Amino acid sequence: MTVRERIAQRAARDLPNGATVNLGIGLPTLVADHPQPDREILFHSENGLLGVGPAPTPAQLDPELINAGKSPVTLLRGAAIFHHNDAFMMMRGGHLDYALLGAFQVSAQGDLANWMTDDRKAPAVGGAMDLAVGAKQVWVLMEHTTRDGTPRLIQSCTYPLTAPRCVRRIYTELAVIDVEDGFVVREFAKDITLDEVRAKTGAPLNVRLL
Repeated sequence: MTVRERIAQRAARDLPNGATVNLGIGLPTLVADHPQPDREILFHSENGLLGVGPAPTPAQLDPELINAGKSPVTLLRGAAIFHHNDAFMMMRGGHLDYALLGAFQVSAQGDLANWMTDDRKAPAVGGAMDLAVGAKQVWVLMEHTTRDGTPRLIQSCTYPLTAPRCVRRIYTELAVIDVEDGFVVREFAKDITLDEVRAKTGAPLNVRLL
């Protein structure tokens, strides 16, 4: 299992039965590949899908059935396909329990930056802003540092914000971290120590394990 798959699997364990959950582009889409057998979760995609299932096998692949990131998906029994305007009405109307998003940076105040960096220019923030302010809770799934080891969890974001003070929980390969009075570690990944997490985090950490 890859690092990204482990992050997605860990986040999937915390989603409660009956939740309606948007899966953001990239790593969060992997959460649908880790269904919990004792729970029914409705996965939403902003291009107009509700009831998204795991990634298709070669035999299931339908090139016309894709998520917002243009990756092929399956649909569960009872799923719905609708206009993307309706998908955005769900997002903006507060009908999503959770938005699971990727990020370039998250600040200790819960600010989210996930659409532009110094070397990645995007035409607009897109639906990420609607999700960040419209969902009842925003969880971020990301690798703890960039490829060169730069922390993604920092005191203040240096990239343009998607939304301020919206992130409630962060899942990385090192830990599960809540945003309360700064970053609060709730769980360490197997064989990971507090010193390791602190060394790769650009802001103070508190520890209050669940």
